[in-house]
Amino acid sequence: MRDIQLIIFDFDGVVVDSEVISAQMLVAELALHGVQIDLAYVARHFLGRSYPVVLAQIREEFGIVLPDGFEADYRARLVAAFRDGLQPMPGIRDLLTRLALPYCLATSSSPARVEQSMQIAGLSELFAGRITTVAEVARGKPAPDLPLLAAKKAGIAPQHCLVIEDSLSGIRAALAAGMQVWQFTGGSHFRGIDLPEDPGTRPHRRFDDLAKVAEFAPTLLTCADADAGDRT
Repeated sequence: MRDIQLIIFDFDGVVVDSEVISAQMLVAELALHGVQIDLAYVARHFLGRSYPVVLAQIREEFGIVLPDGFEADYRARLVAAFRDGLQPMPGIRDLLTRLALPYCLATSSSPARVEQSMQIAGLSELFAGRITTVAEVARGKPAPDLPLLAAKKAGIAPQHCLVIEDSLSGIRAALAAGMQVWQFTGGSHFRGIDLPEDPGTRPHRRFDDLAKVAEFAPTLLTCADADAGDRT
């Protein structure tokens, strides 16, 4: 941990507890067009992926081309659902304010969705000037482009970066970038779903509570917090 100089957070499912809302809305929207999937399918195939990848998967597996208005309808209903229920991930605000290192965001979400979600969750001020989205790179996750660009913006070499991700595609991206990666499994979308293991995609750590960072990695926090962590 002493070599870590930058922490790169994924957004959906790590900073905000959004993935379960997104999955529920996508399942409902696709059902209107005759595509029947469940939350486990979304978790296996779409978690951490960009919207064009989702459309390509649907087209390939179900042989259906969704209408031009599908994306606009889905996003409008999703924003409405976010306004009703989107919350910051428990412990994220406290963790961010206690970090002793620079941090940033690298997300597969669009700039507009990130901005709206940040405002709804009340986190905009904590990530101002720290956001890299899929719109800025040629390839989304699992390619390493996103985390590499986030590190480049911060002026930190990849080997000195720690990525906190929830999805397998995000973990693959971080590993391909030559970074350390922890998988966060505390989001609501992991409840009741057993995701298949991928022997080739193993994070350096798994954890389900952002507050536990003070216990297993106190050096990432401010001096006072690190001392407190050493005493526990």
